Amino acid sequence: MSERWRVTGVLAVALFAVNVVARLVTRFGFDGDDTAADRVSLGMFVVIGLVLAAVAFVWGRRRPVAAWGADVAAAVGVALLLTVLVGPLLIGDNPFGGGAGTFFAQIWLYLAAAGVGVLLGYLLLTALGLDHRSQSLKRYAELRATKPRRVVRR
Repeated sequence: MSERWRVTGVLAVALFAVNVVARLVTRFGFDGDDTAADRVSLGMFVVIGLVLAAVAFVWGRRRPVAAWGADVAAAVGVALLLTVLVGPLLIGDNPFGGGAGTFFAQIWLYLAAAGVGVLLGYLLLTALGLDHRSQSLKRYAELRATKPRRVVRR
């Protein structure tokens, strides 16, 4: 059980690290340029989506959705809180400095990127027939096909 939480924590830290890198690039590379800052933020959301798509693809092969879905949701929740509340403090900004609209927009964009990433990863996995359920059904069908039908004689 502790290994499960360790992996979830590592995922949350990795997602937060993507945000920290994007904030540092914006701060030191494009300070004052709003257009470039928006592009870096868009890139950050794309990277977060791709990371979560890869996680959904890999974890979906080994475990059922109910097992890994909660882990991904917990990691995204922790990373979101860190991103919204701690991320701005790392570069010297106030988390609520942009106003309520900016604060909540960041939350919705983060959740949208995470949701789209997980959905795309799992849909690709399912379309390829590599998800846990498809593999279980395939093994069941192979097992039933290899056993000959038992004939009962009277």
